[in-house]
Amino acid sequence: MSAQGSPYASGPPSRRGDHAHKDANSLRRTSDRFEGWFRRVLTVVLLLGLPAAAVSTGLTAYEASMGTVRAQTAERHQVTARLTAGVQSDEGWAKLPAQVRWTDTNGVVRTGAALVKPGTPKGAPVRVWVTREGTVTGPPTSTLNATSSGWMVGAMAAFGVAAGCYAALAGMRLILNRKRYAQWDAEWDLVEPQWSARFRR
Repeated sequence: MSAQGSPYASGPPSRRGDHAHKDANSLRRTSDRFEGWFRRVLTVVLLLGLPAAAVSTGLTAYEASMGTVRAQTAERHQVTARLTAGVQSDEGWAKLPAQVRWTDTNGVVRTGAALVKPGTPKGAPVRVWVTREGTVTGPPTSTLNATSSGWMVGAMAAFGVAAGCYAALAGMRLILNRKRYAQWDAEWDLVEPQWSARFRR
């Protein structure tokens, strides 16, 4: 026997499957190929779609909130008002509504209700936010709120994309598994009579 044909010939053995395509596996079903393709699509969606959705929705929410900040900042301003009556002191720490009076830039005396600390005496100065029409209101939204809103909406969008991909994968596997079980049942109905006949001989 020549050294070339000897099972003990030196040299690295040839690897099995060097010339075989990865999809040439006879046990690989069409549903397996589809599942692999679907997983790759979902991976691309996660890698590209998730950050894109998070950034775009986050920036949109931030810009919308900043528009509100700019509008409220232009519409509202602070004035120094005076309490028209003292606020009774109690054991609570929460601020209580009280009537205040101030004079606007046009010399018009205006009144409104503002939240003040319990025990504040009559005539005490109180800083309040008012609109151009002279209505007492709250402070304008801050840029921190706008930034927080952008981050929160972006995170929710990212979570939505991830949850959607997971749901799509779970639904796809559920459908494919039902189809596989049905195929196995049909094949077993064909094989089982021949299999059980061996034991009746």
